[in-house]
Amino acid sequence: MDNKAAGVTGLYNPEFMDHVQHPDYKYQMDDATYTHEGVNPSCGDELTFSVRMADDGTIDEAAYQGHGCAISQASADMMSDLMVGKTPEEAIKLCKLFGQMVRGEESDDDILDELEDAAMLKDISHMPARVKCAELAWRTLEEMLEAQGQQA
Repeated sequence: MDNKAAGVTGLYNPEFMDHVQHPDYKYQMDDATYTHEGVNPSCGDELTFSVRMADDGTIDEAAYQGHGCAISQASADMMSDLMVGKTPEEAIKLCKLFGQMVRGEESDDDILDELEDAAMLKDISHMPARVKCAELAWRTLEEMLEAQGQQA
């Protein structure tokens, strides 16, 4: 068996599948501070990501809605969990780090520990066709926060 097949088999582990089958953050958020839509035109995955900002400037709540493959949905759920309590600057940094990881540009486990559960998607770097799936939520959040930062 080659490494790519092993990566796919290892990816769909019980922890990953729990994010797909029982997402904690897939719901319509009321009173969102910011909402942004993301689309992966290559496969049709779509999501709308929402955040509510706390008075201290951190992300108080994160949620998403939409449809897509298991990778895009699990990635969105993991990202939502990670972003609660982060400042926009911290969140953007984590989005960039995630992108570097799934594109194979960053593989140092000590650095990737910052991504918590999302670090399990590291093997996506061996599946180029799935990188955009994994990145969809992260790119959507990064675009939204960067746009808000330019308006501030």
